[in-house]
Amino acid sequence: MLAVYAAGIDRDDPLSVLAVGEIEEPLTPDDWVTVNVRACSLNHHDVWALKGQALKADQVPMILGTDAAGVTEDGREVIIHAVIGDSEATGDETLDPRRSLLSERYPGALAERVRVPAWNLVDKPSWLTFEEASCLPTAYLTAYRMIESRSATAPGDTILVQGAGGGVATALIVLGRALGRTVWVTSRDEEKRAWALELGADGAFPSGERLPGKVDAVMETVGAATWDHSLRSLRPGGRIVISGATSGPNPPADLNRVYFLQLSIIGSTMGTIGELRELLDLMERTGIRPVIDRVLPITEAREGLAALNDGTVRGKIVLTV
Repeated sequence: MLAVYAAGIDRDDPLSVLAVGEIEEPLTPDDWVTVNVRACSLNHHDVWALKGQALKADQVPMILGTDAAGVTEDGREVIIHAVIGDSEATGDETLDPRRSLLSERYPGALAERVRVPAWNLVDKPSWLTFEEASCLPTAYLTAYRMIESRSATAPGDTILVQGAGGGVATALIVLGRALGRTVWVTSRDEEKRAWALELGADGAFPSGERLPGKVDAVMETVGAATWDHSLRSLRPGGRIVISGATSGPNPPADLNRVYFLQLSIIGSTMGTIGELRELLDLMERTGIRPVIDRVLPITEAREGLAALNDGTVRGKIVLTV
């Protein structure tokens, strides 16, 4: 089976252990379904896997990828929910202590075929292309949960998105506007700030610059490089929602500011299958679609992962099978 996989682990040169080619096809467990992949999208998680942050050396070779859309063997067009939880668990599967993601414990989605539990499939609506649908399970679901479920904001409130250009940051801009929030964005790159305004951001500012006012919530995916600015940008009682730390996971914490202004720091990871269905409903009502940087054949996955690793992406990179 043709797949994109980690052949090893290399923290300093992750692309050196990337393989694109034939790999032995995994077996489909009982109660799981085989999906013929039509399109799959890349995430920073794939780079982290190659670096050994999301994989251990004894787990390779491992097929990469959390996101895909395709067709089951009985002809059903589906989107794959990437959070694999305990089949006996109820409630929020992202809080299941045994949960994992595709490409961590189970072979991932960057392949001709992928296997998931039957309950991890959501019908792909006809108004979404396979390429668009493949962008939703990680970046767009993560952004939706951050705003709608974790930020405690309402339409009319102001959110700050730290960083612009990547998949989650782009999704936060698009979904923030669709959900009625005022969206401010920061970036070191003037062109990315201009691009964020084209996407619908209400304001775009240089990284670290004092903002024209305090915000109700900060959407954090950067971490150490922006953390101090995130704390200083919040109104009293505001909250930071953090789903990643691409610049480093251990920023200094201004605890005096946190307790004196009664700020909240809220973690957020992926989303539930119910939130994925809510996201689809929102997209149908508003007409929004994922922003795609480029579409490549799966055989050119190295180009896409190099762009992710270099930070030169605007939106999602999609691979077609």
